[in-house]
Amino acid sequence: MACVLALSFNVLAADTPKIDQAALNKRIADEDATLLILDARTPEEFAAGHVPGAINIPYTYLPASISSLPDAANKDIVVYCETGVRAERAASRLKENGFTRLLHLDGDMKAWREKQQSVEK
Repeated sequence: MACVLALSFNVLAADTPKIDQAALNKRIADEDATLLILDARTPEEFAAGHVPGAINIPYTYLPASISSLPDAANKDIVVYCETGVRAERAASRLKENGFTRLLHLDGDMKAWREKQQSVEK
């Protein structure tokens, strides 16, 4: 049964389109008002460094927390975590609650740091 559930989750998660680092950096630089960057990691991980402009809502607190954000349903929500697992869980939870404009940062925070992209603390 566990294998079936895991397979079902992976099928859902695979539906989340990716956004690469260059495209996200361009949208950040352009101050794109249609963009919401969501860090699904813990508050401690977020405080240690995150993508510029990101907000922190651990995936376990979704969707109740994000629904309180103004116009979240009308924005492209880019989700990421450290390596992808929590970001995909966050995307699945958001999808279950009607959010459709979802993107997953390709490579997540691990790749962001490896490419020496700008980090806020």
